[in-house]
Amino acid sequence: MKTSAPKKKELAPKQTKYRVLLVDDHPILRQGLARLINEQKDLMICGEFEEAAKALDSIEGLKPDAAIVDISLKGASGIELLKNIKVRFPQLLVLVLSMHDESLYAERALRAGASGYIMKQEATEQVLVALRKVLGGEIYLSEVMSSKLMHQLVGGKPTAGSLLERLSDRELEIFGLIGQGRGTRQIAEQLHLSVKTVESHRAHIKEKLNLKNATELVHRAIQMRGE
Repeated sequence: MKTSAPKKKELAPKQTKYRVLLVDDHPILRQGLARLINEQKDLMICGEFEEAAKALDSIEGLKPDAAIVDISLKGASGIELLKNIKVRFPQLLVLVLSMHDESLYAERALRAGASGYIMKQEATEQVLVALRKVLGGEIYLSEVMSSKLMHQLVGGKPTAGSLLERLSDRELEIFGLIGQGRGTRQIAEQLHLSVKTVESHRAHIKEKLNLKNATELVHRAIQMRGE
């Protein structure tokens, strides 16, 4: 009796998930975002960190395809982390997710090496849209910010970022929080700094922007958010 050869079992196509590194010092937000990303068929979280230094040291071993980075981190600014990533791991794609106003930070973040900037006020699902766009090799900005930068480019007008180039990353971070109405003690608690350190940064900001007093500082910070 003739027997037929057993059929070969067809292997299901391998599904590769993009590996995402999450760097944010807010545990609840980080956990929620990690859960959302891990539920996606094409994405997975390969590591979570709240400190810039530990996140940077983990990249070589974890081999992420992309990183989601907050601006305010323990130990260092997210912008500083961005710069370090681009020096050591230039191929790593980075999406900045922050509460800080994009009108102040988006341009600086892009120049530091980010491929996108999205504010935490956006719907959670929009973070997935931004992340997939970055992974696809595109730049992600909100429609408002994209239009604003385009108009400034075409019109040859200086951007808010260029006007504040004299400020360090940490000074810009504090300047942005002042514009949101935060007091010195609130800023110190949020950035894990001493009140004395924040006061020192405020003094440097006033000096660099040629502002006479605290009232002018607050006024300029609020004004800059609207430019």
